[in-house]
Amino acid sequence: MNYFVDEQGYYGDFGGAYIPEMLYPNVEELRANYLKIIADPGFRAEFDQLLKDYVGRPSPLYRAGRLSERYGANIFLKREDLNHTGAHKINNTIGQILMAERLGKKRIIAETGAGQHGVATATVCALRGLECVVYMGEIDIQRQAPNVARMKMLGAKVVPATSGSKTLKDATNEAMRDWINNPVDTHYIIGSVVGPHPYPDMVARFQSVISAETKKQLLEQTGSALPDFVLACVGGGSNAIGMFYHFLDDTAVKLVAVEAAGKGVRSGYSAATTLLGQEGVLHGSRSILMQTEDGQVVEPHSVSAGLDYPGIGPQHAHLFKTGRGEYVSITDEESLQAGLLLTQMEGIIPAIESAHALAYLEKMDLKTGQSVVVCLSGRGDKDMETYMKYFGL
Repeated sequence: MNYFVDEQGYYGDFGGAYIPEMLYPNVEELRANYLKIIADPGFRAEFDQLLKDYVGRPSPLYRAGRLSERYGANIFLKREDLNHTGAHKINNTIGQILMAERLGKKRIIAETGAGQHGVATATVCALRGLECVVYMGEIDIQRQAPNVARMKMLGAKVVPATSGSKTLKDATNEAMRDWINNPVDTHYIIGSVVGPHPYPDMVARFQSVISAETKKQLLEQTGSALPDFVLACVGGGSNAIGMFYHFLDDTAVKLVAVEAAGKGVRSGYSAATTLLGQEGVLHGSRSILMQTEDGQVVEPHSVSAGLDYPGIGPQHAHLFKTGRGEYVSITDEESLQAGLLLTQMEGIIPAIESAHALAYLEKMDLKTGQSVVVCLSGRGDKDMETYMKYFGL
């Protein structure tokens, strides 16, 4: 079984580039050049140097002692929260900004939900002196105010998306409209493993540093590069693909992707795509998405802005359909409780997105001696208002 993209841009039944004709030149330019650029030794050297000296990689693989006692197994946290800007998003934005420069682009646009990708994009634009415009749902602007302030301080223009649910899906729509209107000088940095080919593959390659490091670190700490389980939260799914990437062919490693059940899978307020979704096309690729019988996108819900998306990336859809990955869901309440638990047991405040993955530990039947790696995709600074409101702090 092949879990990677083919030459046509598909992962099994999913992927492709379903785009308006006006976007074709932009996407085709990227598709024709991305593999050559990524393989170039000069690109690799600059990318690796920035990850090391600017981002602070490798991020630690931390054995959480008290959590390990609680669950009766070795629980390791891949500390993407310790990256510069506080999440895994910076791995991808550095890769894409170097790509954009080599393609002669002077203006950068992006979409963001939780704000972490927007901050990471604004950060690399400040680093390289490029114009930056970030589209963000009006509701997300309100609930992620600290990240909005960071983006503005970094020099980015933050544009609210006021249509539809006023969240990530709508911000993505607005960014794509901008790209259609500015095809020559603009590069669109998509923040997840979604969108038309080659974005899902390109973003996955940049995020794969997470699992590449994890294998080395696990070997050093345990004598084996392979854990029993790898857990990560999934919205579009970039941290999860990064965490899974170098384990995909190691079939002894169980891959567990945790979606947002919101107020309950069947409540009408959920983002549990694989449980509720059907095959269809969204934002330029064929995948699994939440939709009505006549193909209209169903509005998702999650307490975490980064998981508030009605679909998953095409590679995730393929992993789900083939059974290589197990796709489960966690409610808002379960994730908030898991965030508090990690904070009080390990002194680490996680992003609510990451807390969804942590919450699933409560539902696993773990055995002594087993190893579990959880991708701690981001830190919880941005979510303090939500935590404070829920727990009455």
